[in-house]
Amino acid sequence: MLEKLKLKTFDAEEIRKDFPILERRVNGKQLVYLDSAATSQKPRQVIEAEKAYYSEYNANIHRGVHKLSQEATEAYEGVREKVLRLINAREKEEIIYTRGTTEAINIVTGSVLLNSLQKGDEIVLTVMEHHSNLVPWLAMKKRGIDVKFVDINDDGTLKMEQFEVLITKKTRIVAVSCASNLLGTINDARKIAKIAHENDALALLDAAQAVPHMPVDVKAMDCDFLAFSGHKMLGPTGTGILYGKRYLLEEMEPVQFGGDMIKEVHLTHATWNDLPWKFEAGTPNIAGVIGLGVAIDYLQKIGLSNIRMHEKQLIAYALKTLKEIKGIRIFGPMDPEIRGGVISFNLADVHPHDLATVLDYEGIAVRSGHHCAMPLTERLGETATTRASFYIYNTEEEIDRLVEALEKARKVFGV
Repeated sequence: MLEKLKLKTFDAEEIRKDFPILERRVNGKQLVYLDSAATSQKPRQVIEAEKAYYSEYNANIHRGVHKLSQEATEAYEGVREKVLRLINAREKEEIIYTRGTTEAINIVTGSVLLNSLQKGDEIVLTVMEHHSNLVPWLAMKKRGIDVKFVDINDDGTLKMEQFEVLITKKTRIVAVSCASNLLGTINDARKIAKIAHENDALALLDAAQAVPHMPVDVKAMDCDFLAFSGHKMLGPTGTGILYGKRYLLEEMEPVQFGGDMIKEVHLTHATWNDLPWKFEAGTPNIAGVIGLGVAIDYLQKIGLSNIRMHEKQLIAYALKTLKEIKGIRIFGPMDPEIRGGVISFNLADVHPHDLATVLDYEGIAVRSGHHCAMPLTERLGETATTRASFYIYNTEEEIDRLVEALEKARKVFGV
């Protein structure tokens, strides 16, 4: 198991032993899980951490003087320090627990900081954004806010020169994905944030497809906000993080109200708690956050640089082998240096849902559809794509299984 490993080299086969679900057989065949961009699998260490909370010290946090509550609070709050080290934040007060990337971005869009936006102000996005980093901003159009989009090149990279044109002194927010969940494109987030700041705009980064897969440093990128999800990085569902620079979070008003986010409540008024708790109303996902902390420990032990190197090797191998399949169309950069562990493709005129069904029969789990990126899918001239995504527990042998299954599918559909 991982605890016994001395990880001088990356050993996916040894890592796989920590993931019980990978022992499953689907339709009589060994499971090949290639859908980690949607949600990652969980190591037994994370599963056992959640079980231990419910079995040994289940209690509400912050509110009790008894032993169980103190233990739960210590375990829950201790995860902030782990997140801080993971993304190189300045202080724990900048780390807000959320239910995921979606809620994290909605906290920013829903705060009074952005409610101060005036008619004629601008927001700059890209055509490759996930709906979670698109729909909340589109809602601003009803208030007369102009939403503008940076386009992509034919290779799936952003037209970086458009940021210089579209970001103006009227721009208030630039919100961009660090890495595309459909194309795999890794964007130059540091440069984008720099252009935003040169125009006195704020930079928000959707890092849902970045933090689990590569080193992320919020100081180096100088982003104002960064959002990511726990369930895509070996952690439990219903967990996530919003990072924000402290002075901005101090200015912002909470968007949810209730217990734990208050300091004082009277019949005439209420005052808010200190950071980070003023954004964390109600009883949180305590077990989930504790599990997220264990997931971070797991990833840190392996090393995010090692994870990135492993995925680059998988992507290089997958691109090489997949492009040899007759009739396949691969979307996004062909250079593994600027591509995350995601490959979206289509096979001739076979509908992605039909293709995914055939692959499932072979025990291979992929995603099919628009991947919560409908504008990007339309920009590619497609109605949907098939997506294979990789993580620490995937191997080249599994990619061979995918290629073999696609060749079978090609014969089934006569293409």
